[in-house]
Amino acid sequence: MTQITLDIPGEAVPSQYSSPESLTQAILIAAAIYWYTRGEISQGKAAQLAGLNRKEFLEVLEREKVGASHFGKRKKIIRDS
Repeated sequence: MTQITLDIPGEAVPSQYSSPESLTQAILIAAAIYWYTRGEISQGKAAQLAGLNRKEFLEVLEREKVGASHFGKRKKIIRDS
């Protein structure tokens, strides 16, 4: 597992993320959606990155109004192994 540390100014964090854990989860979900929509990772890998199962990830995509078949055009989708 890769581990990173981010220094984020407190005033830049929306108040709904009251704990480091909730902010971490939000950042991981945002990264998963971003890379998935760019076609850089598969749906399964995106769900894994977000710490969700596929069904939960699909629910997040629906909530965020991102189509489940929305693939980016820049890169080829990496298939789950």
